[in-house]
Amino acid sequence: MYKQLRMLIWAIFFIPLIATASPGQMSSTTQKQPEKTVTLMLEWFVNPDHGPIIIAQQKGYFKEEGLNVVIKEPADPRLPTKMLAANQVDIAVNYQPSMIHGVSQNLPIAWVGTLVAGPLDGLLVLDKGPIKTLADMKGKTIGLNIGGNEKAFLNRLFKPYGFGADDVKLVNVGWNLSSSLMSGQVDAVMGSYRNFELNQLALEGYKGRMFYYEENGIPPYDELIFIANKNHYDADKLRRFMTAIERGTQFITNHPQQAWELFRDYNPKQLNNPLNKKAWFDTIVHFAQRPTAMDKARYDRFSQFLKQHGSLTKELKTSQYMIDLYHH
Repeated sequence: MYKQLRMLIWAIFFIPLIATASPGQMSSTTQKQPEKTVTLMLEWFVNPDHGPIIIAQQKGYFKEEGLNVVIKEPADPRLPTKMLAANQVDIAVNYQPSMIHGVSQNLPIAWVGTLVAGPLDGLLVLDKGPIKTLADMKGKTIGLNIGGNEKAFLNRLFKPYGFGADDVKLVNVGWNLSSSLMSGQVDAVMGSYRNFELNQLALEGYKGRMFYYEENGIPPYDELIFIANKNHYDADKLRRFMTAIERGTQFITNHPQQAWELFRDYNPKQLNNPLNKKAWFDTIVHFAQRPTAMDKARYDRFSQFLKQHGSLTKELKTSQYMIDLYHH
């Protein structure tokens, strides 16, 4: 009887304490792992596209996975892939099309997870400008920043209207996409993001309109992915990293306003501005909810599209550039 009474008292007082303990408190005592350092190179300066990374850092999810994550921003957007191939960083953020091009050039890089699932860019025009449909683009001027797939994309976009990439003028405007459009220097811009440039135009008093690639014959692709050196990687380290990224994404989904405040506070001087705030809430729906889920058929379709339209000289298989961290 005394033993039963003691067990009842234990249950009354201690089970609620266990039930209310936070996941972080539980994992820190029961899942203690040796800390490993991860060097992550972004594809560009920190912005809302990197939400899950910054939230995982701010919330301590990386630490709870036993990781010390060093986040670096490149001085040149071409550097991350080169540094990864040279084994100078552990993980890099990259664009799916750029990764595929890198693999075709025999760089030892491979997908390990997805950050932004689906395209963010498209062909952007001014709503009150001369371009009402894609058919109006013939003979017009298009601004772009980093080249690579523009001819393949434009040939597909314009195919239903009987012309192609050679029927427009391409001008490199660097990163001045919105300003070149507002000034009338170009009629449209490629490489503009639906979550950024549309908001940037609105803040300047202009209304933009975007022709979305995925709605106009171009197979969907992932805007931002995580890549590793396929010849030199620590699978355990990468699994821990991706677990923290998934937790960061879930927190953003469940608490978008609180997540924005945490993101903003990572670097208030750089991040706390109206454009980033607008972009944040337009970006969060695009984060990969299952960042390590592999859709090989989807990646194959996009690779085949690039090959068919002359952007690749050889067809690539996902076995050449996708690492399954959980069946390693």
